[in-house]
Amino acid sequence: MANSYEATGKVIAVFDTQQVKDTFKKREFVIEIEDGQYPQQIKFQVTQDKCSTLDSVKVDSTVKVLFNLRGKPFKNRDGQTVWFNNMEAWRVETVTGAATAKPTDHTDNFDDVPF
Repeated sequence: MANSYEATGKVIAVFDTQQVKDTFKKREFVIEIEDGQYPQQIKFQVTQDKCSTLDSVKVDSTVKVLFNLRGKPFKNRDGQTVWFNNMEAWRVETVTGAATAKPTDHTDNFDDVPF
């Protein structure tokens, strides 16, 4: 898929399924992604029959989320066009044996440089 992305992080929230319309339901979850000094908390959603895929996802577990970006204009009550974006997850995989990467300090010893 040309519009497919991936993110890995720790699950910090999984919400109940919401029945938005008779023919549409969604379920949201949030993961925290390490981003240097300031971790990012990103909300994703699954829809329709994928809502049940979050039943086995536990808070504090590490997951890999494969998702598409979705965006759409909407006219508000004042007639102004506003846009909303969604990160539409189509696969959520539990990562086993996840380890957080630590930066390597490359300044400690350069005596072994061959030139």
